Amino acid sequence: MANSDNSKGNYLKMKNKEVIRAIKFALISASAGIIEIGLFTALNELTGLRYWPCYLTALIASVLWNFTINRRYTFKSTKNVPRAMAMVFAFYLVFTPATTILGDYLAETAGWNEYLVTGLNMALNLTLEYLYDTFIVYRGDMDNNDIAQKEKIKS
Repeated sequence: MANSDNSKGNYLKMKNKEVIRAIKFALISASAGIIEIGLFTALNELTGLRYWPCYLTALIASVLWNFTINRRYTFKSTKNVPRAMAMVFAFYLVFTPATTILGDYLAETAGWNEYLVTGLNMALNLTLEYLYDTFIVYRGDMDNNDIAQKEKIKS
């Protein structure tokens, strides 16, 4: 019976840890979203550029911010930075053209509001990147940096 209680406790502890990780990812991604929408708005309103260069520039800036902060504070990973960045780059090799082309079509040809299109792309990005980072980029390499080590010592 004691083993059963212990395994239930471990399961709940792991589940809570992952819920907290998802919330952290969402909050940090929200800060990246502020960067993205702010830069997109500035470029869209001040330059007269088409949708795609505004979106692409803003997306790149937010991805760099999101990768850097989430690697350290959400996934607490010591994974080799160039390797992790290459894996994230691989994700964006697919995501970026798909959302840029579709977004440009929706905003420029179909007449959708460019902010609605950007918001939909941002929501899709949040969901897909969290799953990709969790199950591919940082799989087996989470909670091992200096922050995680300090937390283990405290508990």
